[in-house]
Amino acid sequence: MNEHAALRRDRNFTWLMSGAVISALGDQFSMIALPWLVLQLTGDPLALGMMVALMGVPRAILILFGGAVVDRYSPKRVLMLTKHVNAVLLAILAALVLLGKATLLPVALLAVGLSVASAFSIPAGTSMLPHAVAPRHLAAANAAMMAVRQLSLLAGPLLAGLLFVLAGDGSRGMQDAGGLGIAFAVDCLSFVLSAWTLSKVRPRVAAEADKAAAGSVLRAVGAGLQALWRNPLLRTAFLYWGLCACVVGGVMQVALPLLASERLHGASGLALLMGAHGTGSLAGMALFGALGRRRVVNLGVTLLLVDALVGVLLLPMGLVTQAWQGVLLLVAIGVLGGFVQVAVFTWIQQCVPQAMLGRMMGIFMFVFMGLAPLAAAVAGWLATLLSLASLFAAVGLFLALSAVLAWLFTPMATLTDPALPAQHQG
Repeated sequence: MNEHAALRRDRNFTWLMSGAVISALGDQFSMIALPWLVLQLTGDPLALGMMVALMGVPRAILILFGGAVVDRYSPKRVLMLTKHVNAVLLAILAALVLLGKATLLPVALLAVGLSVASAFSIPAGTSMLPHAVAPRHLAAANAAMMAVRQLSLLAGPLLAGLLFVLAGDGSRGMQDAGGLGIAFAVDCLSFVLSAWTLSKVRPRVAAEADKAAAGSVLRAVGAGLQALWRNPLLRTAFLYWGLCACVVGGVMQVALPLLASERLHGASGLALLMGAHGTGSLAGMALFGALGRRRVVNLGVTLLLVDALVGVLLLPMGLVTQAWQGVLLLVAIGVLGGFVQVAVFTWIQQCVPQAMLGRMMGIFMFVFMGLAPLAAAVAGWLATLLSLASLFAAVGLFLALSAVLAWLFTPMATLTDPALPAQHQG
């Protein structure tokens, strides 16, 4: 309890949390408005899919270089720059929509610009906390920040939906798209405000620049990959977490919509399932903060046990015939997943030297963003060959078996929480 009270008194954390709340809510407006705008401009689902790919591919590739840039110039400087860039791009997008001048080409170019900016803001944002809060507060800070983001996933779409009802969403023509323009303006304002809160953050210790980061960006990325490969535990953890997250996430992106379509009354059923998972994740993040460093044996065994339990809970998902059954299972899966997410990010932030943290977070996110679309495509193919029950059973068995094999044949079970330094000011 004292740790949480001390964290709340930390001015750096207060400013970061304030900015996170503002930015996370603003992001939800654009995340809903942008694909809807493309659909209204073209009326073509293929164009929407191409836009998603056009945004996803540059981000997945450039995020490796984004991590190297973060290590060279510091997370705060890079994050501040991306906030200003995003604010300008969103202001232009809002003006185009509100003036009725939006067409597909400029919207696509602006969307790509936002995607490129995110390739730098993601490693900067995930590297920022260790520079701003005391090491002993890092786990609680991660839990709080991730919970805020998860809460925004629940509240943001509701607020955006209300805006579209009141101001128009373009469904009756672009002259009725005021709500979309205002949504982009709201996100623009969120970046301006969160940049102001970020300016108030004072890094605790100026991180020493890694020598490789001062050279070419390609050499810096190579140095990060070499450092990862030379560390057996870190290498194993990245491979294990990336493989499990991509396989399970890819299948769930396909299987949950199919489940809702076939048995749970369509889009409303899918929204209910996703809301249940989001609520569970929020509770899991809060649980991590409440439990502190309580573990089953150690951190590695705890994480593997959680993965095995999630695998077991996925097994009956394919047998769900009523919404309440899916809700109960997904709340439980969300709780376990939220707990793991905070634990993994905190462990990486504490184990990796700050001079290398941007690149490591860039590599970590590259694994998810690069492999997830491929995993979803494979899952779609498998869905044409397997029944829904078999698809869920396969991914559940895969996750449970992966946890067992990792415990038996890899150093994952030896993973421990890093020792915290003695308490000091800050």
